[in-house]
Amino acid sequence: MAFSKAENREDILRRLMETYEIPVRRMCYMYLKDEHLAKDAVQETFLKAYLALDAFRGDCSEKTWLIRIAVNVCHSMRRTSWMRFVDRRVSLDTLPEPVTQADYGMTELTLDIMRLPRKYMDVVLLHDYQGFTVREAGEMLHIPHQTVISRLKKAHQLLRISLEGGTQP
Repeated sequence: MAFSKAENREDILRRLMETYEIPVRRMCYMYLKDEHLAKDAVQETFLKAYLALDAFRGDCSEKTWLIRIAVNVCHSMRRTSWMRFVDRRVSLDTLPEPVTQADYGMTELTLDIMRLPRKYMDVVLLHDYQGFTVREAGEMLHIPHQTVISRLKKAHQLLRISLEGGTQP
């Protein structure tokens, strides 16, 4: 469903930011591996969303729409030439606080996910981490849902090998 005509644009943006800022920030941080860049990406995501409010048709959820924008913003930021030369190793200490306390195994798993090749990390973050369906993840990444399924299968195999003490993904 598209946005209510009774809400003005500023109220819609405020509601979207209050509701989805944390999931968008966590997703940007996982992609960019830098707190400051993630904050910039979140701001750009909400700016782009604000400018595109009239174009939102309601074909997907608000969260799906915002995460799709955030993924595109992060991909654009990663394509900039200076990003290729900057060391962006993530310290888990700087991740936004999770809803529940993670145990040691989850920390290892998170690090392994971040080491996956980009195409596998994308589907794992969207499907397993953010909870989007295979179809929604495919739409956000502009790939067929069957490709999402095969990438998830391969990513899970790589993660299983890594967690069982094999080579890193």
